[in-house]
Amino acid sequence: MKKLVLLTVSCCAFGTAHSGGYRAALQGQKALGMGHTGVALGESAETVFFNPAGMPLLEEKASFTAGVTLVSSDIEYYSSETNASAETDSPISTPINLYYSRKHSEQLSYGLGIYTPFGSTVEWPADWAGSHLVNDINLAAIFVQPTIAWKFNDRYSIGFGLNYANGGVEFDRNLNTSLTNDNGDRSKVELDASGVDAFGANLGFMANVSEKMRIGVNYRSEIMLKAKGQSADFKNIPDSLAATFTDTTFSAEIPLPAELTLGLSYQYDDKTTVAVDVNFTEWSAYDELRIDFDNDVPTSVNARGYEDTTTFRVGVQHHRNDKWTLRGGLYYDQSPVVSGLFAPETPRGDNSALTIGATYHRNPRLAFDVSAFTLLSGEVTNSYDQYAESDGTLSPFGGTYLSSASGIGFGVSYNY
Repeated sequence: MKKLVLLTVSCCAFGTAHSGGYRAALQGQKALGMGHTGVALGESAETVFFNPAGMPLLEEKASFTAGVTLVSSDIEYYSSETNASAETDSPISTPINLYYSRKHSEQLSYGLGIYTPFGSTVEWPADWAGSHLVNDINLAAIFVQPTIAWKFNDRYSIGFGLNYANGGVEFDRNLNTSLTNDNGDRSKVELDASGVDAFGANLGFMANVSEKMRIGVNYRSEIMLKAKGQSADFKNIPDSLAATFTDTTFSAEIPLPAELTLGLSYQYDDKTTVAVDVNFTEWSAYDELRIDFDNDVPTSVNARGYEDTTTFRVGVQHHRNDKWTLRGGLYYDQSPVVSGLFAPETPRGDNSALTIGATYHRNPRLAFDVSAFTLLSGEVTNSYDQYAESDGTLSPFGGTYLSSASGIGFGVSYNY
């Protein structure tokens, strides 16, 4: 039975800490409207996140921008072998961003970013076919990034940001496919981790190759989230197993992987700019999930086997007149999840997305932003093959998943 406890939690804890992998690309309304490009732009305070080296290139002495995105997502599951089906009922999520940049001198700039790159809620129906893998996940994380940048001359600049991450996750799943208490209620475990924090870095370089072309490089270091002494509670345990399934605490860690993004922007004419970003994410850092319990339950090690991925983004911006700026873009995002390790916590394959956006300039200082996106995801048929029954027999859980997501974002910018 203790082995069953291990299998109960080995697939979860921080399993959705990013998104698609588990990274959510919603860190700025202007950037989102252009396919989430931004590494080689440096046109607003959003550059604090996308490339801090762009801060000295802003025309205004001080810039502020804030935004929120309303995201609706849905996952459908179906098994042709068992005819089982299910659909998530997840609430609308609201990732936020806030950036401030100020010039101290012609060369030196400083700023601050507050944003939520990792956060989601997934709610499957109670006791669905995959409830022994996951029922509900609720993740919240916030980053705070003080930032500084230096411009060497009119062509080259660098930037550095210190990332402080703080977050938590709530998770529950049934213990196995059939265990109930004496009243017939499914036995489950609830994990609750809060106040998990860590530090990382955001490094940037930007160069004006010519009057029309600019290149940028941004590197975000890996952040290792380490949860210690967090809560593991067992519910609806039959009396005969109460001594085995006792509430306890656990420790675990998971990497938020390093990212390298290369960007290029080209000013086609006085009104139109085209941007291209290529992002490399070191998802291979997430090879396994290790759970250490603070009682006599042995350590659990569960394979994840994520692969490194590449994301391609392209966007265009057109200043239609003094009042309106229009944007459009698309991106292609590879999934790091490999065949045979496809868990319903993050059941997604490769994704494409279309984005649009606009800015209304109320006056030279004040502007309002809007953006929207929709994911173009196909069906994915795959399985998670590492789940084992209490006797140690592997019991793969598979089926066909269809994921969809769309969102609309609103922002405000002020320059002075």
